[in-house]
Amino acid sequence: MTVGGLKHIQVVPEALDLIDIVLSQTQRKTPTVVHPGYAITRIRTFYIRKVRYAQSCFHERLTKILSDFPILEELHPFYADILNVLYDRDHYKLALGQVSRIRSLVDSFARDYVRQLKYADSLYRAKCLKRAALGRMCTTVKHLRPALAYLEQVRQHMARLPSIDPMTRTLLIAGYPNVGKSSFLNCVTNAKVDVQPYAFTTKSLFVGHMDYQYLRWQVIDTPGLLDHALDERNTIEMQSITALAHLQAAILFFVDPSETCGYAIAQQLALLRSLQPLFADKPLFVVCNKTDLGWEQQLDPATWTAIRETAEQVGAELMTASTMGDDGYASVFAVRNRACERLLALRVSLKVSGRQTDSVLNRLHVAEPKLVRTPQIPASVLERRQALRDADDALNQNTAPELACTLSTSRAGRKTERELERDHGGAGVYSMDWRKHYDLTDPAWRYDYIPEIVDGKNIADYVDPEIHQRLLALEQEETMRQSMLSDAVGDEPRADVPVDQPSDTDVALIREKARNQRRLRQQQAARDRTQRPKLSRKALLKVRKTSQAVAKRPWGRAVDPSTTKQQTRKAAHSAPVVYRTRAVSDQSLVPAGLRDVVQARHAQKLVQRTLRRAFSGREHRQGESDRFIGTRKPHHLFAGKMSLGTRSHR
Repeated sequence: MTVGGLKHIQVVPEALDLIDIVLSQTQRKTPTVVHPGYAITRIRTFYIRKVRYAQSCFHERLTKILSDFPILEELHPFYADILNVLYDRDHYKLALGQVSRIRSLVDSFARDYVRQLKYADSLYRAKCLKRAALGRMCTTVKHLRPALAYLEQVRQHMARLPSIDPMTRTLLIAGYPNVGKSSFLNCVTNAKVDVQPYAFTTKSLFVGHMDYQYLRWQVIDTPGLLDHALDERNTIEMQSITALAHLQAAILFFVDPSETCGYAIAQQLALLRSLQPLFADKPLFVVCNKTDLGWEQQLDPATWTAIRETAEQVGAELMTASTMGDDGYASVFAVRNRACERLLALRVSLKVSGRQTDSVLNRLHVAEPKLVRTPQIPASVLERRQALRDADDALNQNTAPELACTLSTSRAGRKTERELERDHGGAGVYSMDWRKHYDLTDPAWRYDYIPEIVDGKNIADYVDPEIHQRLLALEQEETMRQSMLSDAVGDEPRADVPVDQPSDTDVALIREKARNQRRLRQQQAARDRTQRPKLSRKALLKVRKTSQAVAKRPWGRAVDPSTTKQQTRKAAHSAPVVYRTRAVSDQSLVPAGLRDVVQARHAQKLVQRTLRRAFSGREHRQGESDRFIGTRKPHHLFAGKMSLGTRSHR
């Protein structure tokens, strides 16, 4: 597991929150209604299901916690030591052990009480056993309160750890506090580490990334180290020691010969010698930083000699750098490039000397051709080429250069496309002729007309080459017939008006009549779309029968039945729209088209019902002036319980 895996651990709930989650889920996911009239077997099954469901919920939650947190023995040694430094290995294992122990106790409680529930002889007895089982589970989980709180703190700190890959190419920066380590990291990467003029500004590991030779590199800035025993170092210093011990990286040990960091050069060299066992089999560089302060001219020769001897003693390469100014940046990147080259060479040598190299080389075979074949050109071709060269030489000696180029081109028989483009207007004007490259049986076919094909048929087959002449003959024949017809009638045909076409006045009248008809249809459609009372089919049949009876009465025979039906239908649709506040009781108030007072009252009720449905909905009463607040309640509070296993919510 990498540090990236440590960042995805789920939140560890508190003990009381875990109990509330499990009990709520048990209540929602299992049946909640049981009656004394049920058979005892059904009652036992009811409570056994609740106990087992609660046990499975506790088991899943606790197992998730145990599986998310890493096992130290399965981690990379760098991660294991970092976790030991930050959280204490023993305390971490004790917390996870308590979670595992509580999980086994919950399982045993559930198993024991389910065995007793199988022999319960009454509803009261089964209910008491269920309450006892859930109570013991919850009481046992409450004992995990300190362990779960500690694991949640560990999870939050793990999420803040930098993502360090111990197997990738790495540059590791170490040294005394305030010697310029963080400034170097900011120069070579895009990291923005805080830089201050006082010691111990960096309190944890910081990671930056860069590219060198199209490869991805990580640069790690470590907290400052002091020269004292290992057991006296604090948590901040132990992070640097862990990184130096376990990461296979190029180590850049920074030294400040100007002593502006607050520590003497002798102390810094002593720290370098004390850390020598951690530098085994790793590229080591001693970087004398802050050359912009001018310490090179002021440094004592004895001190400079001590620095050189210490670097040779630990097997390090001595370099100088400065993070200030353009010259300083050049020295910084020189140090970076040199360290990257040394580390790449070391990684390549380790791969070549590995055990898998021989097995890979045995499967590789590189083919190397021994003989180089020379081109075989026929003698006739060589003779023709030589003749052309001789002719060109003779032509160039006796003719001007421009004429020689023209004659040489004409002798070759064809011009290049570049020459044709130059002769015909240049780029953008000349278009290359692709048809001359067509490979056809007969070269004369290259510029034939290409017919168009539509629906699998050649359009050229349906084109009459004499269509214009035939059309002209038809027009002449039509003119002749019109003249013969006018001679027979005796009228002189107008030259500007055709015989078979109406005049402009007739066209205007026809258009006006069409517009009027369209306007009438639009008005009728608008009247049909207006609000009408929704009468039942039975009421409509009664209205139709009434209109037919009125038309058949003796005193109404003189009235046109169609007109009576239209008036009756119009009255039936328009009269009930009047909003009445009292019921119809007088025969004189019965609208036309209705039989009696009873039918008029029924129509009035239908109108009122329609208006009530249209204007009494919740969506029609939620305005700023309605003073109405609708009651909103979630659907799951009213849906009720379904049978076993069919629905998991209310």
